Amino acid sequence: MTLTLPALPYSYDALGAHMSAETFEYHHDKHHQAYVDNGNKLLAGTEFEGQSLEDIVRGSHGVNAGLFNNVAQHYNHLHFWNWMSPNGGGNKLPEAVQTLVDRDLGGFDKMRQDFIAAGTTQFGSGWAWLALKNNKLEVMKTPNGENPLIHGATPILGCDVWEHSYYIDYRNARPKYLESWFDNLVNWSYVEECLVNAQK
Repeated sequence: MTLTLPALPYSYDALGAHMSAETFEYHHDKHHQAYVDNGNKLLAGTEFEGQSLEDIVRGSHGVNAGLFNNVAQHYNHLHFWNWMSPNGGGNKLPEAVQTLVDRDLGGFDKMRQDFIAAGTTQFGSGWAWLALKNNKLEVMKTPNGENPLIHGATPILGCDVWEHSYYIDYRNARPKYLESWFDNLVNWSYVEECLVNAQK
């Protein structure tokens, strides 16, 4: 397969003060593009050519660090752009998501608190996640480009806590970024779509 950089599903300035056009110009156009370019170079001629993106992520972990780092970050960002929406946030979740949040994570407020804490306490670069593992929702955090796929889980929501995701808009205030992101940007419809696909 060939990795390609998708266009954003909204305009660069659509998320306003919560995530600026300048952030997207660097994060999407430069950082994600670099993962695509480097990933394609490292993928060429390997046994992973022709595999699905998910299988490349799983298969390259612990085997080919350079390929894994770039392909995993490509996977993470493909979803990250869609996990945000100009009309996102709020506490009205789709029924399928709310049911599992209540059953597995102690309700919306507890889930929100734990998700923000996961992102805040991830030392250095990484991600905070909601993931489905053994048909149960979990809050997870991973370093660098790692994601739930390599831990036997499927991500249904993820927030990038690398500095390039928030430093232009929030400087070093990672907790403020996470709160703003969760409360105003999360595209719960896409979370539901990811959950449905994970349950197949």
